Amino acid sequence: MSFEIGIFMPAKVTVEDVERVAELAHLELSPDETGPMLRDLNAILDYVAELNELDTSNVAPLAQMSELSGELSGALRADQEGPSLDRAVVMRQAPESDGAFFKVPKVIER
Repeated sequence: MSFEIGIFMPAKVTVEDVERVAELAHLELSPDETGPMLRDLNAILDYVAELNELDTSNVAPLAQMSELSGELSGALRADQEGPSLDRAVVMRQAPESDGAFFKVPKVIER
């Protein structure tokens, strides 16, 4: 698979591509999950191909939102300190807690 946006879009994602991506992500996909994943990945690539057709020649590239100027520069809110949630109240509502932290099931086996 090649993802050089704007230059080359791959044909379609294959079942082998889905299996390889799942392997790299340490995911175990069942045969029932492979088909929908294949469909979703191809839909994403189709959308990227559609976006590549847009004329962006008059749009200045930027690396991050803070580079915006003029009317759009005020779109970002100021970073202000504010009150946080009361830990005791939140921990009482947690399904499982040690009083200071949420307890969650282990999801990564290594």
